[in-house]
Amino acid sequence: MSDKQRLERIRSALETAFSPTRLSIEDDSLKHAGHAGSAAHGGGHFSIAITSASFAGKSRMQCHRMVMEVMKPMFSDDIHALSIRTSAP
Repeated sequence: MSDKQRLERIRSALETAFSPTRLSIEDDSLKHAGHAGSAAHGGGHFSIAITSASFAGKSRMQCHRMVMEVMKPMFSDDIHALSIRTSAP
């Protein structure tokens, strides 16, 4: 799968789950070239910043768990590591 396809798959999943008012996804994979395990895994390193009403009144840990639940199926092939920043509008 191409990097662009991975980004679109991540974007689509997050938009469907959270209807964000702001969503930024950065592919940080080049910063981790040679990182133990990443080449064998095949997935990339990504940073997500997402603002959604879904996160209102929730702790940072609860928000991260919500995002991780949506991203969980992608950890087998598309994602090796994920940095998450969540906020409510």
